Amino acid sequence: MAKFRMKGVLPLGVNPASLASHERYADRFAFPFPLLSDPGGAVALAYRAMRAGSRSVLRTVYVVGRDGRVVFAARGAPSVADILAAVP
Repeated sequence: MAKFRMKGVLPLGVNPASLASHERYADRFAFPFPLLSDPGGAVALAYRAMRAGSRSVLRTVYVVGRDGRVVFAARGAPSVADILAAVP
């Protein structure tokens, strides 16, 4: 998290699970960043992280620049170095 903070990056997790589920998960794993609930999957669909008609989320990492444009996108779990290298 310190590396993200130094670059002015705020990581967020987005998932269709409920807020209560997110709270339990974040507490269990001591996440130092917010988890946002996307109950209808609209965000996941918009970012192509969920197939239409499916509740299965494809783990995807995006970096959105201050201008609102996507500057990095990768499936899976890219390294912190790869993510931060994309930050303008």
